[in-house]
Amino acid sequence: MKGAIKMKKILSILAAAAIALTCAGCNNAGSGKKKLKVGSDVTYPPFEYMDTDGSTPIGIDIDLAKALGEKMGYEVEIVNTSWDGIFSSLDKGDYDVAVSAITITADRLETYIFSDPYIENWQSIVVLADAAKKPASPEELAGLKVGYLEESTSDVYLTEFIAKNNISVETFEYATVMSAFDDLAAGRLDAVIADSTVSARYIADSKYTQTWLQTEGEPELFAVCLTKDKTELRDEINKALKALKDDGTLDKILNTYF
Repeated sequence: MKGAIKMKKILSILAAAAIALTCAGCNNAGSGKKKLKVGSDVTYPPFEYMDTDGSTPIGIDIDLAKALGEKMGYEVEIVNTSWDGIFSSLDKGDYDVAVSAITITADRLETYIFSDPYIENWQSIVVLADAAKKPASPEELAGLKVGYLEESTSDVYLTEFIAKNNISVETFEYATVMSAFDDLAAGRLDAVIADSTVSARYIADSKYTQTWLQTEGEPELFAVCLTKDKTELRDEINKALKALKDDGTLDKILNTYF
């Protein structure tokens, strides 16, 4: 009987030890960084695009997301998603935030919240450097074939401008801005209207030239986009973003690509 009691004690001790080890393993597993999933349309240079290996996302937004994650203590995972699905995927929870050169607009503020802005942007017109027609204003796009990224602020700007000024422009929507510039290079378009921050990358190549830069009104502001239930995460991001501005990290990121 004593032997049986002693054996029960040993088994109890072993069981307790096993539970302790299991719990310790759980604690170790949970001691790593929290994960922050970031949605981004990785076809939008210089903000997000693939490196020369074709599989590594790079760009302003990618570097910014990683820098924010480091400040906040998060491991960042980039989730590549198409622009036309970036908001619906955010709604579904496929990622925590969207960082993809997203402009703060009145319409978007009805559904989403945004971080503080990290860069200003204007609209611009780009043509081939040897183009016969070089539109110096949106009015001069009349009669031309003009491409732009679908469902973007460039899309909204040109559509509203055409309607307001009653001009005839042959417009072409593209799923990616890279495709629009590819068609411009191939001569299938006369011009592309795009974010000035994107155009800046293309006109660095002497093949292209910028013929118009928006100056009226207020600049667009790019920011991190979140669903309205993520106010605490938004506040964390704003705190980290301020730190990146104060210590010069944000300027360093921007200067890498401009």
